[in-house]
Amino acid sequence: MRLEWLGGDSTNGQSPTLYRSDRGTYVVQGWRTDQPGKIEIPHRLLQFVTRGSCFGVKLDDTGHGTFMLVGEPVTDPEALGIIDAPGHEAAVEVAVGEERRPDAPHGLR
Repeated sequence: MRLEWLGGDSTNGQSPTLYRSDRGTYVVQGWRTDQPGKIEIPHRLLQFVTRGSCFGVKLDDTGHGTFMLVGEPVTDPEALGIIDAPGHEAAVEVAVGEERRPDAPHGLR
């Protein structure tokens, strides 16, 4: 899987990062949780989502500046080589959704 770097939130040695894959999905690198495929990311990471799109999964707000999300764990060796996540982080693949604004005129997004 090939990845295009979209942006990251590197602070205090932490490195949540967002990529776009050649499969038309987002690959999200975040902090590991106790559940495989579930990661925690900072709210600020969403600024790197491609305009007009969104994550195609539910984000659960933790109430302290982060979201929890669930995706397919990344196992592709090429992608993992690019990501090079430290041991306390993991990467998941999620669908790309289409942003739909409730205040947009009919037929527009």
